[in-house]
Amino acid sequence: MTNIVTFPALGWTFTVNRVLLHIGSFDLYWYGALIALGMLLALVFAFHYAPDFGIDGDRLVDVVIIGTVMAIVCARAYYVAFAPFEYHSIWEVLDIRNGGIAVYGSIIGAFLFGGLAARWRKIPLLPLFDLVGMGFLIGQAVGRWGNFVNQEAFGTNTTLPWGMYSAATQSYLTSVQAALAAEGVTVDPALPVHPTFLYESLWCALGFVLIFLRMKKRRFDGELFLDYIIWYSIGRFFIEGVRTDALMLTATLRVSQVVAVAAIAVSLILWAVGRRRQGTEPLKVPLAVADIKKRKDGPLAVIPERLPASAPHKEFAAATRAMNARLAAPQEDAHAEDAPAEDMPAEQGAPTPPQDDAPAAPVGGGVPDAPQKEE
Repeated sequence: MTNIVTFPALGWTFTVNRVLLHIGSFDLYWYGALIALGMLLALVFAFHYAPDFGIDGDRLVDVVIIGTVMAIVCARAYYVAFAPFEYHSIWEVLDIRNGGIAVYGSIIGAFLFGGLAARWRKIPLLPLFDLVGMGFLIGQAVGRWGNFVNQEAFGTNTTLPWGMYSAATQSYLTSVQAALAAEGVTVDPALPVHPTFLYESLWCALGFVLIFLRMKKRRFDGELFLDYIIWYSIGRFFIEGVRTDALMLTATLRVSQVVAVAAIAVSLILWAVGRRRQGTEPLKVPLAVADIKKRKDGPLAVIPERLPASAPHKEFAAATRAMNARLAAPQEDAHAEDAPAEDMPAEQGAPTPPQDDAPAAPVGGGVPDAPQKEE
C-alpha cells in the first residue's frame, strides 16, 4: 500500500501510503478522500457565488446531490465501458477505491442529470452550468492528486527535471511495454516518466483563476461553461497524447482526444453564436426568488429584480436578501386583511374597508404613485 516516489533530477523522494485511515476492516484511501475534498471545495465555491448567477442556494442543494451522485456513477460507467480489460464481478465494477473513473464521464453525468434536476427545481440552466463549470475545475485540480498517491495516470519517459519514477511506474510500464510498442510508443520502465496528473492539476487550477477573473465580464449565460469546456479540452488533448494508460477507441485512437476535439469545435461555435446574439448589451442577472411558488407562470408571477452581471458579489447577496424579505412581508399582511369578519372578536367587528385602493409597490421597492383625488 506504500509507494516510494522519486524525482531523480530534483533529488526529491516521497514515501506515500495509499491508505489514509484504517476503520476496522475498512480502508479509507487517499484517492477517494482527495476527490471528496475537491468536491467539497467546489461546493463551497458554488454556494457562495450562487446569488451572482440568480440561483437560490436552498434549491441548489437538490441539484448538487443528484448531480454529484450521477457524476460518480457516469464517471465509473464511462471508464468501465472503455477499459482495456475485463471486470470479473459486479463488485470489481463498483470498487473505485483503486482508481478507474473518467473525467469526461463525470462531466456528462453531472451536467445531464444535474440539468434535469435544475429544471425540476426551477433553477436557471445556463447560469447553473457557468457556476458548476468553475467548480469542476476546482475539483479536478485537487482530485488529480489522488493519481499521484496511486501512482497512476502518468506518461511516457521524459528527461525533464520533474520526471518521476517509482516501483509502481516501472511495474506498470513493464506490463504494457509490448502493447505500447504495437502502438508505436517506446518506453523504458527504468526511466522517469511525465507526471501527467500534475500537468492536469496545474492546468485546471490556472483555468479556474482565468475564468474566475472573467466571471464579472461574461456577456451571455453559458459563456463561462463554454470557456471551461474549451480550456479543459485543450489541455486534455495534449496531456492525453503522452499518457500510457489512455482509454483507446481503436489501436491508435484515444477516446479522450476524440472527445476533446469534438467538444472544442462545438463549444467554439456556440460561443460565437452566443456573443453575436447578445450584441453589445450588458448581461443582466435576475435575482434568485427564494419562494418557488412565486415563480409560477401567470399574471401574478413575480418578476425579479435584475442586476448587471458585473455587480460585486456583496451587492448581489444584499439585493437578493432584501428582495426576498419584501416578497415575504406582503404575504403576512395579506392573511390579516383577508380574515373573515366572523372570525374576529365581536366587540371589534369587521374592519372598515379602505376608501382608496393604492397600487402595490413593485418587487424592486420604491414609492407607488399617489392615488388621484376624486372630484
